[in-house]
Amino acid sequence: MNKTISDIAQMAGVAKSTISRYLNGGSVSEDTRQKIERIIKQYNYVPNTFAQSLKAKKTSIIGTVVPRLDSFATSQTLIGIDEELRSNQYQMLIANTSQDMQREIDAIYDFARQKVSGIILLAAEVTEAHLKAVEDIRIPVLLVGQQHEQLHSLVHNDDQAGYEMGRYVVEQGHRKIVYMGVSEKDRAVGIYRKQGFQRAIAECGGSEVKYYETSFKMSEAIVTAEAILKEITPTIIVGATDNIALGVMKIAFSNKIRIPQDLSVTGFGGYEITEMIHPMLTTVKYDYLRAGKVAANHIIRLVKGESVEARTTLDVELIPRESVDKL
Repeated sequence: MNKTISDIAQMAGVAKSTISRYLNGGSVSEDTRQKIERIIKQYNYVPNTFAQSLKAKKTSIIGTVVPRLDSFATSQTLIGIDEELRSNQYQMLIANTSQDMQREIDAIYDFARQKVSGIILLAAEVTEAHLKAVEDIRIPVLLVGQQHEQLHSLVHNDDQAGYEMGRYVVEQGHRKIVYMGVSEKDRAVGIYRKQGFQRAIAECGGSEVKYYETSFKMSEAIVTAEAILKEITPTIIVGATDNIALGVMKIAFSNKIRIPQDLSVTGFGGYEITEMIHPMLTTVKYDYLRAGKVAANHIIRLVKGESVEARTTLDVELIPRESVDKL
């Protein structure tokens, strides 16, 4: 039978309040601390954090709102968040919105009703409805992956990522270029990443670039890429994400287009699969695991009332591999 806090207190010969003080990081004597730790270890006691939070003025639960779960970026970010929260005696609740904007807003209010201490929001865009929800709930919210002047934000350096990729593509001799992007509603990927790429191309000059829009889904990227390759013959296709790039590679293989001999391909993200396929995909690596850990650290600081910079930008790294031919 699972032990309760009352059981632990009785076995340790102390009051329940002493056990609670110990569990919450309060001061207890060294002898008492050792006795409590020994009993907890012996019986594998796990505190009911949720029950404790319901009684507390501040909870030890952080809500995390994600647009989708079937994403390498999301899963790695969540792992980082969970690891950092656990190491600081916090727990995570996850709300998956399946890229439904209304579900995203509802999740913010739902978490507030569940008395979470703070919310980490992985949003594709920030609307007036998001801002109103954050204002209404009056608990700390950290935006991850996007930035907004009214919210604490943690972002990857998308402009720099796009710029480094643009410079690399031109340095490899490519002048007939296709860039497959996404909707500008996603400002990080749809705007900043593309703007960095455009800036690099403009600095170098002499390149012909055609811009197309697709979605984050590989299945839709495949359809878009097939239409593009029927229309024109670029020397390289730059996908705004690794998923888009993988979609390009799939349709190329289906049409017996050799990579990189006939068509070079690049992406952004640094997903694990990109170094397992052949040829390995040239990409810009984003450290999603670190982003999750930093996000968790920042939301804890905000919950405690400590200062956090309004925007934190994480570095990215260009990873040249086999999928780009030097012309």
